[in-house]
Amino acid sequence: MVWKLGIAVSLPLALGMFEANAQSWPSRPIEMIIPFAAGGSVDVVGRSVAIGLSEILGQQVVVNNRDGASGTLGFNALAFAPADGYTIGFAPTTPITNAPHLMKGVRYQVDSFDYICQIFENVFTIAVAPDSKFKTVQELFTAASENPGKLSYGHSGNGTIPHLSVENLADALKLKFQAVPFRGENGVFPILLKGDIDFGSLAVTSIRGQKFRPLLVFLDQRHPSLPDVPSTKELGVAKSVPPGFNGLYAPKGLPAEVRTSLERACADVVARNAVLQAMANAGQTVNYLTGAEFYSRTVADYQYKGELIRRLGLNTP
Repeated sequence: MVWKLGIAVSLPLALGMFEANAQSWPSRPIEMIIPFAAGGSVDVVGRSVAIGLSEILGQQVVVNNRDGASGTLGFNALAFAPADGYTIGFAPTTPITNAPHLMKGVRYQVDSFDYICQIFENVFTIAVAPDSKFKTVQELFTAASENPGKLSYGHSGNGTIPHLSVENLADALKLKFQAVPFRGENGVFPILLKGDIDFGSLAVTSIRGQKFRPLLVFLDQRHPSLPDVPSTKELGVAKSVPPGFNGLYAPKGLPAEVRTSLERACADVVARNAVLQAMANAGQTVNYLTGAEFYSRTVADYQYKGELIRRLGLNTP
């Protein structure tokens, strides 16, 4: 009887300790993995989000750029980190939705993560150097038609949205370009300015304040920050590759209390003036989705990207 009573007493005590631990989160700094290089479009917005989360949660959110392999290195680190709320990720979904169809050895899946929220969509462009001979996208496409496979473009990694956007466009218009992958957008900039490649597939956020001249946006309508730049739909392309869905993730299996706290913090951070201003300065706007909505959208995009990559003949053998 004493033994049974001891068990009965210890169980509430154990539950109380668990609740206390959950309620005390966060009690130390949180690592935010950004799986792309510092200075790129994802990094710029991610750092403003990290600052906002730090203020809301009362603990520093420290950015760790773990770039490489089209974002899969950082997502791999996130997938196998402890699910305790002290490691989160900020990134587009492409390393989840695209990379597994393109690369062997990806160790995580769509369901390897808890989806906290979507924060914004990253729109991409075709952009050229300021002294480029191509003044319009029609001139660029005419040159590509007359010189199949001769014109080259830079992008931020195989299987990323910038890469797939150009390849999908080329397929629709029966053109052929030479793709040159870089380790993040920053690697494209100096090579494009030197004239060693003909154009770049770059984020709207990246070209703001730069010397590059955008010729096209990968959207069904014109982008509000680039009202004079035509969209892919205006060129007769029925469906462009959707923009990058960017948001917050965590390793699968967060304690319910921690996940709820993160979701609330994410909803709060996208309403903060500093984050909204950072988005505006980067040429982006908030497009918030709850964790459940973000997950559903990612699953659907994973299926779409698999079909697209197979159609373009880019999938691994």
